[in-house]
Amino acid sequence: MGSERERPPALGLSEKRKSGFKKFGFVTGSGAQELQVLQPQRNVSVLAGETLTLTCSVTGAAPTGPVKWLKGSGSDRQLVYEQTGSFPRVTRAEIGSDTNFTIRISDTRPADAGVYRCVKFQRVPGAQDQEYKSGAGTAVSVSARPSAPSVSGPRSRAESGHTVNFTCTSGGFSPRDITVTWLKNGTKLPELQTRVSPEQENVSYSVSSTVGVSLTTGDARSQLTCRIQHSTLSAPLQGTYNLSDVLRVPPRLQMATDPPLPVTVNKSVTFTCSVQQFYPQNVRLTWLENRNETDRGKSCPPAENADGTYTCNSSLEVNATEQRNQSVFTCRVVHDSQPPVNASKTLKISQPPAELGKDPPSSNPGNFPSEEEKIYIAVAVVCAVLVILLIAVIYLIRVRQRKGKSSPSVRLHDPKKSPRAAPQEPDPNDVTYADLNFDRQKKKKKSTRRFVEMSPQSEYACIQTGQLAATDNLTYADLDMVHLSKAPKRPAPQPEEAASEYASVQIQRK
Repeated sequence: MGSERERPPALGLSEKRKSGFKKFGFVTGSGAQELQVLQPQRNVSVLAGETLTLTCSVTGAAPTGPVKWLKGSGSDRQLVYEQTGSFPRVTRAEIGSDTNFTIRISDTRPADAGVYRCVKFQRVPGAQDQEYKSGAGTAVSVSARPSAPSVSGPRSRAESGHTVNFTCTSGGFSPRDITVTWLKNGTKLPELQTRVSPEQENVSYSVSSTVGVSLTTGDARSQLTCRIQHSTLSAPLQGTYNLSDVLRVPPRLQMATDPPLPVTVNKSVTFTCSVQQFYPQNVRLTWLENRNETDRGKSCPPAENADGTYTCNSSLEVNATEQRNQSVFTCRVVHDSQPPVNASKTLKISQPPAELGKDPPSSNPGNFPSEEEKIYIAVAVVCAVLVILLIAVIYLIRVRQRKGKSSPSVRLHDPKKSPRAAPQEPDPNDVTYADLNFDRQKKKKKSTRRFVEMSPQSEYACIQTGQLAATDNLTYADLDMVHLSKAPKRPAPQPEEAASEYASVQIQRK
């Protein structure tokens, strides 16, 4: 405080208190007044960054000792200002005054919010100063403006038709209440989530808000806006994001030819590849012939469309030679480092119609057969071979039939090989062959039985026949599975009918 002043003793003060005042430098008397610490400000609100003024005055008889400013209460009180010491942001309004202890705090911050008290201390020799009297206190609130909002999107591009999330953040504001609004091209969007979190010892706050946007082809020129409203703002703060920074529109390919296919031989054909409505504009186009890359195509400079997308065209001119018939020409496009997109057309060559009275011009000057002619020749050769084989088979069948009818003898089955015959010892009288030859007799003459002398090892047997007509022929003798062996003599079988095709066999026993 300033220099001591002698004041008349206050009326009504006890002698004990008067002696105490005298002991610590107070002057008592009939005119002395009791000490008062006045803080007229009950609540003060200030914007962060502005200067805060805290008013304090001391009146009446005061003991020797300093006046200090303290923030808070109890053990957590903080020293804000005293006459000795260095406080960079705090200054006294009237330096040297014994009654006016008003201070100013520059560049206020949200952390400066709290209750401030102006306190009169009494100096005690050999001990710490003791608090003598305190003011009523001033509640200070610091309002902080939110920082400019920042809008962030995904790290990679997304194709049209996909939904992408965007986030808006702002911080350092106080009080806590804040409003976040999302707009797309001026149209309000519903936010997915908004979260307010405390910062810096709960005296300032930050906000984070998220919104989902479904991308479209026309968003190449769309803008997303995050708008923030707060009590400290005279006008809303805005953060923007261009959707073109995250949008990708894949190209659509169309191929055409001039003239339309098919074309005649040696005709000039122009293939055109149209790459339509893509974004961004970085695109690389390549021409391929039968999967082999060719550099004869013209460049593809992109042109901007009304919706912000791009279109480009490239052409390839080729000569429709016979060797290029059915060749495949491909337009390959690589857009924004994505997998390539292809479009293809097959070159088809047709022969011109034949002129009246003239043969169509040959497209094969070397007189070599074409592919179709080779197929026809191969089919004709195969058919001719099949016909020859068929004729040969028919001829062989007829030859065998003739031999079968004119054969003089029929082989009898060997009894050893017949599955019906039981195994037995060899019989010397077994007959392997039967002689079917006989003389044709006249009608008037009676046929006589004819026997052939046979030894026990004879392999032949004669056939006994009845009287045959001149027109009758014996065709077959059924000798299959007949075992000819020694047996008692049997009566001669009755003659078969004239038209019979079978004859029985009789073996004469010697």
